[in-house]
Amino acid sequence: MKDIRIEKLAEILLDHSLELKAGENLVIRTQYNGKPLVDEVYKKAIQKGANAFVHVVFPEYNKYFAENASEEQLKNIYSLYGSAYEKCDAFLAIEAPDNVKNMSNVPSQKNMEYNKSLSPLMKKVMEKKWVVTNFPCNAFAQEAEMSLEEYEDFLFDAALVDYHKMDEDMNKVLEIFDKAETVRIVGRETDLTFSIKGRKGIKCSGQNNIPDGEVYYAPITDSANGYIYYEFPPMRYGVQVDGVRLQFKDGKIVSAKADKNEEFLNKMLDTDAGARYLGEFGIGLNYGIKKFIKNILFDEKIGGTIHLAAGNAYEGSGGDNKSLVHWDMIKELRDCGEIYADGRLVQKNGVYIFE
Repeated sequence: MKDIRIEKLAEILLDHSLELKAGENLVIRTQYNGKPLVDEVYKKAIQKGANAFVHVVFPEYNKYFAENASEEQLKNIYSLYGSAYEKCDAFLAIEAPDNVKNMSNVPSQKNMEYNKSLSPLMKKVMEKKWVVTNFPCNAFAQEAEMSLEEYEDFLFDAALVDYHKMDEDMNKVLEIFDKAETVRIVGRETDLTFSIKGRKGIKCSGQNNIPDGEVYYAPITDSANGYIYYEFPPMRYGVQVDGVRLQFKDGKIVSAKADKNEEFLNKMLDTDAGARYLGEFGIGLNYGIKKFIKNILFDEKIGGTIHLAAGNAYEGSGGDNKSLVHWDMIKELRDCGEIYADGRLVQKNGVYIFE
């Protein structure tokens, strides 16, 4: 029996996120486990009069290529994929891997070179209409410490929401931070201050991520001072870094400690000059997502948390920090935390205080 929730998810992706129209070209990138959602998306796209191209990725090939490709082969990635991706009007990525740690043993330098080679392609995609989602699979369920059925319920409950209402509700948060100059985050082993003066918040209500639910700002690059501890382990290339503690001075991460994989943490932060500065201050506002599941698509949206990204500032955010890295790290504030805007308490233990 077909799960009606898959059809509803396909409708949200095509109608709300991509606003797909007749005559437009849609590229769908997925792994094989995403086929049930691809089936629905593809059929609906054709029924709308759009053109659809499905790019099925085999992660084990990506791993082999990252480990073994020459410099010349890395350069040729764009020429291989560029034509289809350049001609698309809309891009949908459906993540549904067999193994979330497929790339974890690839040397970090190789991983960085591989991602650098893909960056022109991804930049081109982000100039289009685009959205990323996940589809339930055993790998995601295992990482979340759930059965597949439990994970299906978790994903669909988070994703199948009223994004128009979410968008309206975010305006209250924008009213707080759009007029603020300084933000102070206080919590467990944390007292960090930075500036967002003159920056306007960007609402994320289903345009590029499903599920969604955050507002984000680009901090002034040289403004962060203080220290922060992350209760939740940041992930990168399948590597989990536990107990991260960062110290900031004039915007720069001058000390990066971790209980596990500290060397990896610092290697990532030394990728380039911008990797040790903040590119994003994100505010989680999806209160339907309550549990950390080691999946950034969900975790950065947890209502009552915040996340700070080391590295690149998103286009259109007003930020000027540039880096090959954009690494979100999530701070728990729901049990022991406060946010101050220009000295006024605006969030306590995950609950916002509106005037």
